[in-house]
Amino acid sequence: MEFNGMKRAKNVVKSRRIREMIKLNFTWVAERFRRFAVHECRGSSPLYEQLSLHIARDEKLLYLASHARSGQPIPNLLFGAVHDLLLKGYEHGLREFYGSIVKEPRAPEAAFPYFRDFCLRYWEDIKNILVHRLVQTNEVRRCAYLYPVFCCIYEQVKKPLSLIEIGTSAGLQLAWDQYRYDYGWGRPYGNLDSDVLIASNIRGDQRPLLLPESPPVAERIGIDLHVIDLKKEDDRRWMKALIWPEHKDRRQLFEKAARCLEQTPIRLIEGDGVELLSDLVAQVPSDTVVCIFHTHVANQMSDEAKRGLLEQLREIGRQRDLFHVYNNMWDPKLHLDRMINGRECRQIVAETDGHARWFRWEADGCG
Repeated sequence: MEFNGMKRAKNVVKSRRIREMIKLNFTWVAERFRRFAVHECRGSSPLYEQLSLHIARDEKLLYLASHARSGQPIPNLLFGAVHDLLLKGYEHGLREFYGSIVKEPRAPEAAFPYFRDFCLRYWEDIKNILVHRLVQTNEVRRCAYLYPVFCCIYEQVKKPLSLIEIGTSAGLQLAWDQYRYDYGWGRPYGNLDSDVLIASNIRGDQRPLLLPESPPVAERIGIDLHVIDLKKEDDRRWMKALIWPEHKDRRQLFEKAARCLEQTPIRLIEGDGVELLSDLVAQVPSDTVVCIFHTHVANQMSDEAKRGLLEQLREIGRQRDLFHVYNNMWDPKLHLDRMINGRECRQIVAETDGHARWFRWEADGCG
C-alpha cells in the first residue's frame, strides 16, 4: 500500500510539472502573438492585429499554434496556414474578412469568432501545414534596399556579382537586377525596361549610391531547406498565403516578379546553407565577386547556426574576397560585412521596414 501511495504521489507531481510546462509554453506563445499584433500588424494589417490579440487569450488556439516547427515565427505560420486553406477554396464565413478573397471585407473587429470556429473545424488540416511548412515570404520589395547595397559593392570592386542567397525560398530576390526601382526622386533605377516596379521611400538625410542601371550579375544561386517551386500550384498558393490579406500591392508585385523569374536563369538548391556554402563558392568564377545575402532569415536560425555561418564566411574570406549582406542576425538593422584581402570589415548600412515600404540609409554614401 505504501508503494502504491508513493507511486500515485510521483504521478501527481509529474502531472503537475507537465501542466506547468504547458502553461509556460502557452505564455511564451501568447507573448509572440501580442508582440506580433503591436510591433508588426498595427498600422499594416488590422485583421491580423485583432486576431492576434484574441488568440493570445485563447488556450485552444495557442495549443494549435504551438504545433509550429521549432524556430518558425508562429503567428506568421498560423495565419499563413489558415489563409492557405481559404485560398484553396475552403468554404466558411471567415472568407468575408479577407481582402485577398472578397472585394469589400467585413470589419476585422468581428472576425475572431469566425476565425476560431474555422480553426476548430479544420484543426487537422491546419496542424498538418504548421508541422510541414516554413515561413518563406520572399518579400520582393526588400530588393529596394538590396539594390543600393549591390550598387556599392560593384562600385568598390568593379567586377560582376555572383549572388548566393541563403533562405532563398522561390528565388525572387535573386532577380533584383531585373527590377525597376522608384525612390521618389523623380527618376527610375535598375532595369528601366522591367514590368516589375518596386517603390520604396528613403527616409533621413543620408542618400545611398544608386547606379542608373543595375550592376552586372554573373551567377544566381539560391539555397533553402525547402525550395519553393512556383510552377507547383500548392507552392505558389503558399507564397500568396503568406502575404497579408490587406496587402493587394504585395500580391500584384509578387505575381509580376514570379513572371519575371521565369525568364531569369537561377540555380535553386535544397539543403543547409551553412554546410553547402563552401562548395558553392568554389564553383563561382574567380573573375567575379562573391555576394552572400539573406533577409529576414537569420531570425529563424539558432545562435549556433549563426556562429557557424559567420565562421564559415571567415574561412572562405581567407581564400577570396566576399561580401555578406544580411539583417535580423543579431539586430534588425541591415549589415554589410566585407572580407577583402583576408581582412574583415563590418558595417551597419540601413534601418529597414519589415516589408521595405521605407528604409533609412545610415552609411556615408557607399559605406
